[in-house]
Amino acid sequence: MYYYVYVVKSVNLPEKLYVGYTLNIISRLKKHNENGSTYTKGRGPWKLIFCCCFPDKFKALEFEKYLKSHSGRAFIQKRLL
Repeated sequence: MYYYVYVVKSVNLPEKLYVGYTLNIISRLKKHNENGSTYTKGRGPWKLIFCCCFPDKFKALEFEKYLKSHSGRAFIQKRLL
């Protein structure tokens, strides 16, 4: 079993990013695009710009937390966009 940390970007509002964690990246992206997530609802469609898989749940959650931090957001802006 793998745990995924991902970054999606709004196609219509390019300044909007969402960082998340999931067990199934395909169904999660589909859920975002079907307005099934509170934060991303009404801001889509969403495009996957980064995905990283981890065999360890706690490492995945630590990385997600980092990407949501100020320095993690700077990393996304500098390295992933």
